[in-house]
Amino acid sequence: MTAPSAKRENMSPHVSTRSSRERGDHAAQGVTLHSARLYDWMALGYTFGREGRLRERTLEAAGITAGEEVLDVGCGTGTLTLAAKRRVGANGSVRGVDASPEMIARARTKAKRDGVPVSFEVAAAQSLPFPDAAFDVVLCSLALHHLPGDARATALAEMRRVLKPDGRVLIVEFSRERGALAWLNPVALLHALKNPRMLDEARGLVQRSGFQHVVTGQLGLAGIGYVLGNRDRAQTTP
Repeated sequence: MTAPSAKRENMSPHVSTRSSRERGDHAAQGVTLHSARLYDWMALGYTFGREGRLRERTLEAAGITAGEEVLDVGCGTGTLTLAAKRRVGANGSVRGVDASPEMIARARTKAKRDGVPVSFEVAAAQSLPFPDAAFDVVLCSLALHHLPGDARATALAEMRRVLKPDGRVLIVEFSRERGALAWLNPVALLHALKNPRMLDEARGLVQRSGFQHVVTGQLGLAGIGYVLGNRDRAQTTP
């Protein structure tokens, strides 16, 4: 995942910046997180040890079923990506991308260890290395807020481009709605202070990107919500 260079997400002591020149003509990635093991520990922390439940609820919200082709954008260390592969089964496929080589390296290690056939590669959300209309579902879990503000619309346009007609995008973000336990969670509180309207912003971006039937909901953990939208069959890629 990546974070804005101007306002760093203090999730890792090991970060570095990359210029837009390094990614061709695409928007700057900002700050890239490198502490993959620390990221995994923090994921357990902000879910109070219920990361597996959060991932399953995410897949349920996306409506992922056997045989579908899924892309996980900003996949981090691949926990959600691997869970998605178990859902789609042998006849489905799942790919994960992240701008951090360290995150991808750990994701590949997990996939090999668990014997789950998932493809991972280093790539920015703003420039997805896939052809048009390649996936049934695109997931982006707790990654959009790490992108520079002016790069988020570009990332949503890319997600829409790689979706098949009537494909689905699911954006998961911290929201303003949070239970009592969430107020004891320093990570959730940090994100609430930095951008208390991130889920609202995500909904607006999804709508402006041309997705239809856009809905929002809560995943029931740590004040985390989602935005779900469809790429209409009648629409064409810009």
